[in-house]
Amino acid sequence: MDLLNATFDSLLRLFFTAFSWAPPVVGLSVLAAATGAGMLWVWGKTSDQPGMRKVKNSIWAALFELRVYVDEPHVVWRAQKSLFTANLRYVALALRPALWMIAPMALLLVHLDTFYGRAPLPVDRETTVTMGMSSTWDPNSPAPQLIAPPQVLVTSFPVRCLDAREISWRLRPVGAVSGNLTFIVDGQGVPKRIEAGFHPRFVPGRSVNSALQSLWMPAERRIASSKVEWIEVRYPEACLSVLGVQWSWLFWFFGVSILATLLLKKRFGVVT
Repeated sequence: MDLLNATFDSLLRLFFTAFSWAPPVVGLSVLAAATGAGMLWVWGKTSDQPGMRKVKNSIWAALFELRVYVDEPHVVWRAQKSLFTANLRYVALALRPALWMIAPMALLLVHLDTFYGRAPLPVDRETTVTMGMSSTWDPNSPAPQLIAPPQVLVTSFPVRCLDAREISWRLRPVGAVSGNLTFIVDGQGVPKRIEAGFHPRFVPGRSVNSALQSLWMPAERRIASSKVEWIEVRYPEACLSVLGVQWSWLFWFFGVSILATLLLKKRFGVVT
């Protein structure tokens, strides 16, 4: 799993670097349009296109009947039944291409959140890093030691929350940094990436121990220590600025993807 995540992130890093000369919205828009085109291609290859075309014609015919024969109840009732049946058939036909696309899309989105969902820590502004301990952790044992890069000050002693099995520290970056925090847990070093500065970049979220959780939190290698379940640095949320308006990257991504599919579906000859 670590190899898959590292490969995916490497490809996205290359793409991100290629558009580093432009605002983040430019690269995200290109990727969203390409994703929309890819979704159209998959839809065309995996769906029953003649069947979908027939169902859509049935839907339009039922809608036309509802509009024309509005004063004839038996015709309206028949058209409503036809419309309901046709919509059910359309959903059934759309299920197969949707199943083909759902896993790749989910994988893409969780990785893109690392690039567009979080901003680096602002310099000279405090934040927290929290470590979630496993059930085997002894709360009476000494707290892990935190070693930070020179550009990051640890401004508090470790604070324990026994009920939640968490330990937190306060940090303040005093300069731009792209490095690792190192936690010494039972003599074993556990690294956690930290990013601070002004330029958009790869900003990892929570690092985890579980192989299953690493599917949804893939930005870093899994934690090797059995005493630690997760580590998280609290980063500010990143937004895209377009004409002075702040947008969620996910909203923008889906908006551009949908627009691309609408503009390209005739060129692809795909019924959606």
